[in-house]
Amino acid sequence: MTAPLRVDTHAHVFLRQMPLAAARRYAPDFDATPGEYLDLLDTHGCTHGVLVQPSFLGLDNSYLLSVLRQHPRRLRGVVMLEPAATEQELAALAAAGVVGVRLNLVGQPLPDLTRPLWQAFLARIRALDWHLELHRQAADLSPLIEAAAPAGCRVVIDHFGRPDPDQASTDPGFAALLRHADSGRVWVKLSAAYRNAHHQSARDAAAARECARQLLAAFGPQRLVWGSDWPHTQHQHLATYGPSLAALADWVPDAAQRRQILGTTAAELFNIPH
Repeated sequence: MTAPLRVDTHAHVFLRQMPLAAARRYAPDFDATPGEYLDLLDTHGCTHGVLVQPSFLGLDNSYLLSVLRQHPRRLRGVVMLEPAATEQELAALAAAGVVGVRLNLVGQPLPDLTRPLWQAFLARIRALDWHLELHRQAADLSPLIEAAAPAGCRVVIDHFGRPDPDQASTDPGFAALLRHADSGRVWVKLSAAYRNAHHQSARDAAAARECARQLLAAFGPQRLVWGSDWPHTQHQHLATYGPSLAALADWVPDAAQRRQILGTTAAELFNIPH
């Protein structure tokens, strides 16, 4: 019997000795190897994974690409690029299994996505049916989504939309994100709730549950996906793979909705045959 499709849409692989980006918030002191990650997928019944370029490696996507080429059926990738990347460069990345571009804007100046350079880049992404992945606090998401809209590419929001830990579901930026559900072009990752919390308390768990409830009501299971955020960088002392997957049942109690989130929704967004 074929295993049910279960996709982890957010993980990272790296080696600590890799050259790091000059501008970075963090430097790892451990390895997160492809072998470890694939073992975790197997252990927890996940059929596929999506590797996201870590911010501390900057624009050097070479390691991620080498891993994708070794596992073309099981893994997809999301890279970091300059907007000047050409159609030929993007086509080569697509052939390696890349399906999106990440803008990790935490602690960074916000780009003006309305500029012609960015709009042309987003149009090239759209032509490949890739998505634009945004990692930024909720307060700044809505203008970025609106600026990307004219190009027509799909937008994926990281980690619940990063609502303010003190406000959670009452964060005005989070409320603005919910309103973008009507566009039909925005997806949200139910992942790494610990990045939106202070102390991993019962209160934080309840806040994540309420954020998930509101996201589910607005976007539905057809535009939500789940990610482990393995290896939980800067939070590896309090997060592991199994509980990260188990949290989805707390956030989305209905089993049929969870199957859609883990299966068909993720497969369609990340170009995984199903």
